[in-house]
Amino acid sequence: MNFCFECGTKLIKKHLDNEGEIPYCESCKAFRFPIFNTAVSMEVLNPSKDKIVLIKQYGKDKNILVAGYINKGENAEETVAREVLEELGLEVDEIRFNKSEYYGPSNTLMLNFSCTARSEELHIAEKEVDFAAWYTIDEVEKEIFQGSLAHRFLSEFLRQYRQ
Repeated sequence: MNFCFECGTKLIKKHLDNEGEIPYCESCKAFRFPIFNTAVSMEVLNPSKDKIVLIKQYGKDKNILVAGYINKGENAEETVAREVLEELGLEVDEIRFNKSEYYGPSNTLMLNFSCTARSEELHIAEKEVDFAAWYTIDEVEKEIFQGSLAHRFLSEFLRQYRQ
Protein backbone atom coordinates (compact mmCIF):
# COMPACT_ATOMS: atom_id res chain seq x y z
CA MET A 1 0.00 0.00 0.00
CA ASN A 2 1.58 3.25 -1.18
CA PHE A 3 -1.20 5.79 -0.64
CA CYS A 4 -3.60 6.55 2.21
CA PHE A 5 -7.02 4.98 1.63
CA GLU A 6 -8.67 7.97 3.37
CA CYS A 7 -7.03 11.02 1.74
CA GLY A 8 -4.74 9.69 -1.02
CA THR A 9 -1.51 11.11 0.46
CA LYS A 10 1.67 9.14 -0.27
CA LEU A 11 2.50 7.01 2.78
CA ILE A 12 5.84 6.99 4.55
CA LYS A 13 7.30 4.29 6.79
CA LYS A 14 7.20 5.16 10.49
CA HIS A 15 8.23 3.10 13.48
CA LEU A 16 5.43 1.84 15.72
CA ASP A 17 6.42 0.17 18.99
CA ASN A 18 5.96 -3.60 18.93
CA GLU A 19 5.05 -3.50 15.21
CA GLY A 20 8.12 -2.18 13.35
CA GLU A 21 8.04 0.03 10.27
CA ILE A 22 4.40 0.64 9.31
CA PRO A 23 2.92 2.79 6.50
CA TYR A 24 1.94 6.17 7.96
CA CYS A 25 -0.14 9.05 6.60
CA GLU A 26 1.32 12.40 7.65
CA SER A 27 -1.84 14.19 6.56
CA CYS A 28 -4.26 12.04 8.61
CA LYS A 29 -1.69 11.41 11.36
CA ALA A 30 -2.57 7.72 11.28
CA PHE A 31 -0.87 4.37 10.70
CA ARG A 32 -2.30 2.47 7.75
CA PHE A 33 -2.17 -1.28 8.14
CA PRO A 34 -2.51 -3.42 5.00
CA ILE A 35 -5.97 -3.97 3.55
CA PHE A 36 -6.74 -7.19 1.69
CA ASN A 37 -9.59 -9.47 0.70
CA THR A 38 -10.48 -12.63 2.60
CA ALA A 39 -11.91 -15.72 0.92
CA VAL A 40 -12.48 -19.41 1.56
CA SER A 41 -11.81 -22.49 -0.52
CA MET A 42 -12.96 -25.94 0.37
CA GLU A 43 -12.60 -29.62 -0.19
CA VAL A 44 -16.24 -30.73 -0.35
CA LEU A 45 -16.50 -34.43 0.46
CA ASN A 46 -19.46 -36.66 -0.31
CA PRO A 47 -21.39 -38.21 2.61
CA SER A 48 -19.25 -41.38 2.59
CA LYS A 49 -16.08 -39.22 2.47
CA ASP A 50 -14.52 -41.10 -0.43
CA LYS A 51 -14.99 -38.42 -3.14
CA ILE A 52 -14.28 -34.70 -3.52
CA VAL A 53 -16.05 -32.35 -5.92
CA LEU A 54 -14.05 -30.13 -8.30
CA ILE A 55 -15.44 -27.32 -10.42
CA LYS A 56 -14.57 -25.35 -13.56
CA GLN A 57 -15.47 -21.65 -13.74
CA TYR A 58 -15.34 -18.56 -15.93
CA GLY A 59 -14.75 -20.45 -19.19
CA LYS A 60 -11.47 -21.96 -18.01
CA ASP A 61 -10.80 -25.66 -18.53
CA LYS A 62 -9.12 -26.15 -15.14
CA ASN A 63 -10.51 -28.10 -12.20
CA ILE A 64 -10.34 -26.17 -8.95
CA LEU A 65 -11.87 -26.22 -5.49
CA VAL A 66 -15.10 -24.41 -4.66
CA ALA A 67 -14.21 -20.95 -3.33
CA GLY A 68 -15.69 -17.56 -2.58
CA TYR A 69 -15.20 -14.24 -0.83
CA ILE A 70 -16.35 -13.64 2.73
CA ASN A 71 -19.13 -11.05 2.91
CA LYS A 72 -19.10 -8.24 5.46
CA GLY A 73 -20.62 -9.50 8.72
CA GLU A 74 -20.18 -13.16 7.79
CA ASN A 75 -17.74 -15.57 9.43
CA ALA A 76 -15.62 -18.00 7.41
CA GLU A 77 -17.68 -21.08 8.28
CA GLU A 78 -20.89 -19.35 7.19
CA THR A 79 -19.19 -18.47 3.91
CA VAL A 80 -18.20 -22.12 3.34
CA ALA A 81 -21.81 -23.26 3.77
CA ARG A 82 -23.22 -20.39 1.68
CA GLU A 83 -20.80 -20.81 -1.24
CA VAL A 84 -21.28 -24.58 -1.51
CA LEU A 85 -25.05 -24.12 -1.40
CA GLU A 86 -24.98 -21.27 -3.97
CA GLU A 87 -22.60 -22.94 -6.42
CA LEU A 88 -23.52 -26.63 -6.08
CA GLY A 89 -26.88 -26.73 -4.31
CA LEU A 90 -25.39 -28.83 -1.50
CA GLU A 91 -25.90 -28.41 2.22
CA VAL A 92 -22.76 -29.15 4.24
CA ASP A 93 -21.69 -29.83 7.79
CA GLU A 94 -18.50 -30.95 9.56
CA ILE A 95 -16.79 -27.73 8.46
CA ARG A 96 -13.13 -27.82 9.50
CA PHE A 97 -10.31 -25.31 8.98
CA ASN A 98 -7.21 -26.73 7.28
CA LYS A 99 -4.73 -23.94 6.48
CA SER A 100 -4.35 -20.47 5.03
CA GLU A 101 -2.19 -18.84 2.40
CA TYR A 102 -1.92 -15.30 1.08
CA TYR A 103 -2.61 -15.15 -2.68
CA GLY A 104 -0.87 -12.11 -4.15
CA PRO A 105 -2.51 -11.90 -7.61
CA SER A 106 -5.87 -10.99 -6.04
CA ASN A 107 -4.53 -9.53 -2.75
CA THR A 108 -6.48 -12.20 -0.87
CA LEU A 109 -5.94 -14.18 2.30
CA MET A 110 -7.31 -17.62 1.40
CA LEU A 111 -8.66 -19.79 4.22
CA ASN A 112 -9.00 -23.46 3.28
CA PHE A 113 -11.64 -25.69 4.86
CA SER A 114 -12.98 -29.18 4.38
CA CYS A 115 -16.67 -29.99 4.73
CA THR A 116 -19.03 -32.88 4.15
CA ALA A 117 -22.02 -32.64 1.85
CA ARG A 118 -25.31 -34.16 2.96
CA SER A 119 -25.86 -35.65 -0.52
CA GLU A 120 -24.05 -36.13 -3.85
CA GLU A 121 -26.84 -34.59 -5.93
CA LEU A 122 -25.30 -31.53 -7.60
CA HIS A 123 -27.49 -28.58 -8.62
CA ILE A 124 -24.98 -26.38 -10.43
CA ALA A 125 -25.49 -22.61 -10.47
CA GLU A 126 -24.82 -22.08 -14.18
CA LYS A 127 -23.99 -18.38 -13.74
CA GLU A 128 -21.14 -19.25 -11.37
CA VAL A 129 -20.00 -22.76 -12.30
CA ASP A 130 -19.39 -24.19 -15.79
CA PHE A 131 -18.86 -27.79 -14.69
CA ALA A 132 -18.74 -29.82 -11.47
CA ALA A 133 -18.03 -33.49 -10.81
CA TRP A 134 -17.17 -35.86 -7.99
CA TYR A 135 -13.75 -37.53 -8.07
CA THR A 136 -12.46 -40.37 -5.93
CA ILE A 137 -9.65 -39.56 -3.51
CA ASP A 138 -7.16 -41.13 -5.94
CA GLU A 139 -8.58 -39.38 -9.03
CA VAL A 140 -8.85 -35.90 -7.50
CA GLU A 141 -5.07 -35.44 -7.25
CA LYS A 142 -4.69 -36.02 -10.99
CA GLU A 143 -7.71 -33.92 -11.97
CA ILE A 144 -7.03 -30.70 -10.05
CA PHE A 145 -5.19 -27.84 -11.78
CA GLN A 146 -1.55 -28.72 -11.08
CA GLY A 147 0.61 -26.06 -9.42
CA SER A 148 -2.37 -23.93 -8.39
CA LEU A 149 -3.25 -22.71 -4.92
CA ALA A 150 -6.17 -25.17 -5.02
CA HIS A 151 -3.66 -27.96 -5.74
CA ARG A 152 -1.52 -26.93 -2.76
CA PHE A 153 -4.54 -26.86 -0.46
CA LEU A 154 -5.80 -30.21 -1.75
CA SER A 155 -2.39 -31.84 -1.37
CA GLU A 156 -2.14 -30.71 2.26
CA PHE A 157 -5.69 -31.86 2.97
CA LEU A 158 -5.04 -35.30 1.43
CA ARG A 159 -1.81 -35.66 3.38
CA GLN A 160 -3.75 -35.19 6.62
CA TYR A 161 -6.74 -37.24 5.39
CA ARG A 162 -4.53 -40.26 4.74
CA GLN A 163 -2.89 -40.23 8.17
